[in-house]
Formats: sequence, structure tokens, C-alpha cells
Amino acid sequence: MVALVAEEDACVPHKIRFFNTLTRQIEDFKPLIPGKVSIYACGPTVYSYAHIGNMRTYVFVDVLRRTLEYFGYDVQHVMNITDVGHLTDDADTGEDKLEVGARREGLTAWDVAARYTAAFFEHAALLNIKRPHQVCKATDYIPEQIQMVEALQRRGYTYTTEDGVYFDTARFPEYTKLARIDISGLQEGHRVQVGAKRHKTDFALWKFSRPEERRAMEWDSPWGRGFPGWHIECSAMSIKRLGEQFDIHTGGVDHIPIHHTNEIAQAECSTGCSPFVRFWMHGEFLVLDDEKMSKSLGNVLTVATLKDQGFDPLAFRMLALQSHYRKQLRFNQDNLVSAAKGLERLRISTRRLSDEAQGAKFHGPLSQRGSEHQAAFDHALASDLNMPQAVAQAFSLIDDAKVVAPEKLHLLWIFDEVFGIGMFKAPAVSTEIPAEMTAMLVARNQARADKNWAEADRLRQEITGRGYDICDGDSGTVLKKRL
Repeated sequence: MVALVAEEDACVPHKIRFFNTLTRQIEDFKPLIPGKVSIYACGPTVYSYAHIGNMRTYVFVDVLRRTLEYFGYDVQHVMNITDVGHLTDDADTGEDKLEVGARREGLTAWDVAARYTAAFFEHAALLNIKRPHQVCKATDYIPEQIQMVEALQRRGYTYTTEDGVYFDTARFPEYTKLARIDISGLQEGHRVQVGAKRHKTDFALWKFSRPEERRAMEWDSPWGRGFPGWHIECSAMSIKRLGEQFDIHTGGVDHIPIHHTNEIAQAECSTGCSPFVRFWMHGEFLVLDDEKMSKSLGNVLTVATLKDQGFDPLAFRMLALQSHYRKQLRFNQDNLVSAAKGLERLRISTRRLSDEAQGAKFHGPLSQRGSEHQAAFDHALASDLNMPQAVAQAFSLIDDAKVVAPEKLHLLWIFDEVFGIGMFKAPAVSTEIPAEMTAMLVARNQARADKNWAEADRLRQEITGRGYDICDGDSGTVLKKRL
């Protein structure tokens, strides 16, 4: 079955174009149902804290949702929580990450999932990320996952080994259409260990519990007691909540070659509907010194870490907006300090404009200059979420002497509904750590690393002279304001 897409979406007249990973092209976006957009976002595996590289992807998804809402669409946003089935190895071997987390922390897997699910949403709130309309936990949808495996089995796409039920990728000729991988060129061990699998790319739909192991999370199934493979949850839950076909699926670029490729295979082969998703949109990595941030590499920073270091978490959101979602985001303290300064400038500007307006409200219509600024902002959003250009437009508006203060405030308020950076929040107060002081601490630490003791001591004295203490903590050296 091939979906029919409305020729015109009269509800939303603005033309929006997004890059579609499936076609590797920027395409006009038209939803399946005029005026409505369905989005499924791959959510966190809740065995540990999500790091800022993960959170960069969720900022991108949040901006996507806010942009579509800005253009008048009724958005239905669904996100999963992976609380079972995500193994430590892409080869369908190793332990479930929740079981590893439970052993690490001396808790049950259920308690670990609850702890880090709560932490994820706390960090998301600090970044002003809207909560999805529906949040689906994998453990709440075991029957739906089993039903999907049964459908695949009836259609001849599965086989069983001693450790589980597997999807036979050779039965799906379009298996490589998203990732465009060369299966013939894959070497055993590069992506998967073949073992009892028929093909290198085959993947687990249902894993059997080993007789000698006692798992906290396992269920009865037609094939024996066990637990679902990681990929089946997203196919089953997205179809349950959004239908057999929907508009947009998001995630990080690391999901393209395996997880999202497998989702397509499961969904299209179990339902017979193609395409499963019309637009696949992926966020690029956040990198530290040319290396992606990863829990396995141990180079993890969280939103809470940044907050402990004296940064407003929304400064990180500002930094994320200043790089296109399909480009790698280089993270270091200098870049974060610069973003914090830019955010502070916006907040100071809105406060100054409020003073200039003296309570006068804008009642419209927009002036010609105001209309030009909004048109440029709209164009940036509609051009594959060009947020760097949209942010630059906000600064351009502030500097435009031909637009009066009330009109500027009106437009900036509208812009911030998409940015989500708290542009109208009061500028930093004395109990917060100013970006200037954070930059001074970075310079002092660098001087120490360079063994430039005289400069390090000078900076220390200046920092303490301004009423701050330098403290060593679990998150590194931080500043504390003396009260």
C-alpha cells in the first residue's frame, strides 16, 4: 500500500523544505493529513544519564516541533523510553544495558529505569525541551511487540536459533534503502558476529533468556520466555500510536545504519505498507576534540555538569541553535562561554526594549520593515531548520533602528517561541556565575596547565577579589558566589 499525500495543505500556506535521509535530498514537506504532523522521536536508553551529545539531538527535535507549530500545524509528538532490550553490542550479544546498570548501582533494573527516566526529563526541562505528547516505555508494549514478531513470522520473514527469533534480511530486498550500506562489503566483526545467523545483517526480534540467568525483565512468548530485541519496540510503538504510516521519524545519525534500517524492515514487512515513514531526519554528533561524546569513551558531560560549572543550561541550547542540526557541533568551554554571552546580550536587549516601550503594546499590523524581518525568519525556519540564520535574524531585528520597540518585542517574543532560549528571562543576577567569570576560570586553569604560575595567581586573585571562591568538585573546578 502506498500512502496518498494531499496535493495542497490549505491550512498551512508556507512552503517548508526538509532534508530527507531516505532520499538524501531536501524536499518539500507535505504531511499525510493536511494541517496535522505526526512525529516519532527515538528516545533515551535509561540505564545512565543522557549526555549533552544526546541532548543536542533532543534540542533539534524540539526545534522541529516548535517550527511546525509556529507554521500552524497540529503536531502529534511521540517518543519512546528504552527500558529493556538494548544490548551492549550491536551484534545482538552482550548484556541488556539496564541489567548492567542495575548491577552497577545495586538496584533493580526497574529502579534504574525509573531513576534515569526522571533524570532525563529533569535535564530536558532545564533545556526548555517540550515534553512529547506521548511517552511510550518499551516494557509497557510487550504484547504489541510480540504481535509484530508473530506477523513477521506468518509472512515468512523470521527464523529461530538457539538464542532467539531473528529477522531474515535477505527476504527484504529494500533492506539497505535508508543506510545505503554495501552488505557484500561488510566483514564479520565490523558490524556483527555472524554466529548462528544466516546473514551478517540479520537481527534479533526476540531473545531467549538463558537457563542459567535470572533476569529482572523477561516475559512469556510463543517462542519461550525472554525479552524483545531493541529495534522491535520502536516499530511496534510508533505504529500503535501514529499508525502504519506517519510523517517524520527523528534520531541521531548513529541510528541510520542499524536501528532505523531495522525499524523500516520490521514495519514494512509486518504491515505491507510502504513507506513506513515519509521523512527521516537525523541530528549530527556533538564532538570534543574531533571525538564524539560517548558513554563508552568516558568523555561524558551532562546538563547538570554544565549547571554545576555555573552555566545557564539554556546557554547550551543557544550553542546548539548556532550550528545546523546536520552539522557536527564542536563543543568546548570557549564556545559555550561565547553562546552564553550571546544569550545574555539578547536578554539585556529585551529588557532595554521593554524600558523603551514604557508599557506600550504592539497591536499591529507589522510595518514593512517588521514584515521583512519576519519573512526572513520564516525563510530560515522553512529552509531545513536553518537556526543559525534565524538566530542572526533576531540580532538583526534588535539592531534595526527603523523598527520601534513594541514591534521588536512582539517579533522577538514570537521568535523565542521557536528558539526556546528564554530570551525574555531577566539577565543574570548576582547569585549566578557570569560568563565573564567562567571565562576567567577557564583562562586560570589553562595558565596552570601551562605552568604559568604568575598568570594563574593573578587570575585567582582577580576571581576571589570579585567575590567568588574556586572549588574543586566531582564535575571539576567550579566557581561559587560568596553570599
